[in-house]
Amino acid sequence: MTVPAVDWRLIREEARPGPIQMALDEVAAETAAAGGPATVRTYRWEPSCLTLGRHQEPETVDWAFCEREGIDVTRRQTGGGGIYHDGRGDVAYSIAVPAETVPGELLDCYHLLCEPVLDAFDRLGVDADYVDEPMPELYHPACYLRELHPAHDVVARGPEGDRRRKIAGNAQYRKREAVIQHGSLTYAVDADRHLGVFAEPPVTPEAFRERVVGMDELVDVDRADAVAAVEAALSDWAGAAPEATVDLNGSWTAAELERAEELVAEKYRDEEWIRTRPGSGGK
Repeated sequence: MTVPAVDWRLIREEARPGPIQMALDEVAAETAAAGGPATVRTYRWEPSCLTLGRHQEPETVDWAFCEREGIDVTRRQTGGGGIYHDGRGDVAYSIAVPAETVPGELLDCYHLLCEPVLDAFDRLGVDADYVDEPMPELYHPACYLRELHPAHDVVARGPEGDRRRKIAGNAQYRKREAVIQHGSLTYAVDADRHLGVFAEPPVTPEAFRERVVGMDELVDVDRADAVAAVEAALSDWAGAAPEATVDLNGSWTAAELERAEELVAEKYRDEEWIRTRPGSGGK
């Protein structure tokens, strides 16, 4: 498959609250759809954040735990279960590109946009690939404990060839003639906090660690170097087409940041939108 031959910008890791990170993903899609640059970026959750899938029931959340631990809660535009994004343990990325430049078939589009994710793991020496055998569901409200899917779930094997465990998840949605794919690469696992954000999950921390693995368990790499590898993989992938350009020091415009704040107020920080029946209000 061919990488879109468009003008790209790389926005390097920025630490922001979860609601504005989700708003910026949407803004990047709007910019790409309007003829502006396509975006590849990495980002960090500050503070740590639980993102609910678009159609997830709010009753699955332990709201008191999140408040007590200072964990933000917002919704994603993508489906699936909830994901706890640790401020240190999660390396997030997103890609926003005009829809006409990527495959219309969902699986093909996933595999094209996941190429830099797999490349980043390869650069880090992590043996990672799409899950290729069934892994049963452990707990439906938690995205990382659902049945794994070969389209978008990436698993890794340790140096001794032990069991494969989930190390990255990816999701897509289309917005105003653009495709946005975002995902999380696990740098370090905090099973207690990941489980703690959910209401009485029937899974122990030990069982969680049997399903999910972090880079720090598999290779000797610090977080900054892991982020740098993801950024290099994204920028090299974006620039692979001869006609493509990549601004390696991309940034948001003032108008984009203003638009993101509007979206935060409208939905991503709106208590009614987050805490009521999924998808209500059509936002």
